[in-house]
Amino acid sequence: MSVYVFGHKSPDTDSVTAAIAFAELMKAKGEDYIPVMQGKLNPETETVLKRFGFAAPEIMTDAAGKKVALVDHSDLAQAPDNLTSNDVVAIVDHHKIGDVTTNQPIYFFNQPVGCTCTVLKVMYDLEGVAVAPKVAGLMLSAILSDTVNFKSPTCTPADKKAVAELAAIAGVTNTDEIFMEMLKAKSAVAGVPAMDLLHRDYKDFDMKGKKVGVGQLELATLDQVADMRDALLNAMKDQKGGERHSVLLMLTDVVKEGTDLMVVSDDPAMIEAAFGGKLANNSMWIDGMMSRKKQTIPNLQKAFGC
Repeated sequence: MSVYVFGHKSPDTDSVTAAIAFAELMKAKGEDYIPVMQGKLNPETETVLKRFGFAAPEIMTDAAGKKVALVDHSDLAQAPDNLTSNDVVAIVDHHKIGDVTTNQPIYFFNQPVGCTCTVLKVMYDLEGVAVAPKVAGLMLSAILSDTVNFKSPTCTPADKKAVAELAAIAGVTNTDEIFMEMLKAKSAVAGVPAMDLLHRDYKDFDMKGKKVGVGQLELATLDQVADMRDALLNAMKDQKGGERHSVLLMLTDVVKEGTDLMVVSDDPAMIEAAFGGKLANNSMWIDGMMSRKKQTIPNLQKAFGC
């Protein structure tokens, strides 16, 4: 029976390329693993797949009746619909361990590094399987994206080592050029509906029974969204509705290395306290904030008493 490899909802470059890389590893071992994705490609991932000659995986959002491997997440809120404890056969991730449970032992590989594709490079090495040059290109691109070209606090020596080794395999001599190409695609916002921008890199989290959504846009400059802030705020309000306690949008300035955090919340004071700032017109600048995983979510968990 085929195993379908799912990245998280609102797929980003790591979730898509990790699904492909894990499927390729398992195929090399004689297993039938098929990469899929839970939504359309974002512009950055589309650029990466095109550069290294890969077609987009099939879009699939329902796990009913399927054997499933999860990459880049282990939270039910980010997993495919109708996932049961009997469906999951493997998880490969670099985030906190989520609430997906299983009724039997499974293959589980999680490391505290900046990217799932860094974990996968370790797995290829442990299995003694050579990474194909095109797959190496995908993997190094994902690591550059997730670590913001090594600027993110999530970046580890293992991520830098993996990029150096993958670049040699892929024949890449200038990783900065690849990152800038990705940033150009990722930060392209002109003409894109506000709700699409909110969902470009968006995740819901369970904070002690309250649902909190956090999106992130990485930009070359905040000026790129200066004339669409009202539209983004309205999209956040629509997303929040009555279902979520809070919706946050990280407008991350890659050059200045900080984030303008937009907030819509039932309890704005709690969000202010979580980040030690003061909201003005539903936003506050947080110097040095680059990572949702390591800087935004832990602060929120502490504020919610998780």
